Amino acid sequence: MNDEHKYDDIIDLPHHVSTKHPQMSLLDRAAQFSPFAALTGHDAAIRETQRLTEEWVEPDEDKKELLDEKLQMIRESLTGGKDVYGLPEILFTYFQPDEKKSGGAYLSIQGKVRKIDEYGHQVILEDGTSLTIEHIVDIEGELFRGHEDLEYNTFHKGRPPFSRVSDSIAASRTNVCSYIDK
Repeated sequence: MNDEHKYDDIIDLPHHVSTKHPQMSLLDRAAQFSPFAALTGHDAAIRETQRLTEEWVEPDEDKKELLDEKLQMIRESLTGGKDVYGLPEILFTYFQPDEKKSGGAYLSIQGKVRKIDEYGHQVILEDGTSLTIEHIVDIEGELFRGHEDLEYNTFHKGRPPFSRVSDSIAASRTNVCSYIDK
């Protein structure tokens, strides 16, 4: 048989289409020939390892006391006969633990408090968001305006009112010394 005319007998026959099986789409046919991923999930594992999280830093006792007093003020405003719409917006900064690895992220959310669940240790906002009280690291809002003396006396207990350690380091030596001399 001549190699040039090997398929001459079948070359002009019509293409067979099965009546039992539906024809495969071009995309599915192409997928049959795509490269095989022997390490399925390896790329996702590498991305997860690269994702950074922050470590939980527990507030000191002074900060916890300040947060408790602010939560008490919110609690009193809730029981003071005001409805949720009469309450001011509160800005909460809290720690959200990561579900997949140690650490988490510090997030902020603003909203009106619907209730404080003492037994479940939750602050529930009007939109249904629930914050674990132990993970709240800061509370701000109009409700606390005029109570700056409360923050200074509770949080600082006679120390200079620096908001961060870096602020105290950056403060000039003369200002710190003049404050201590008083």
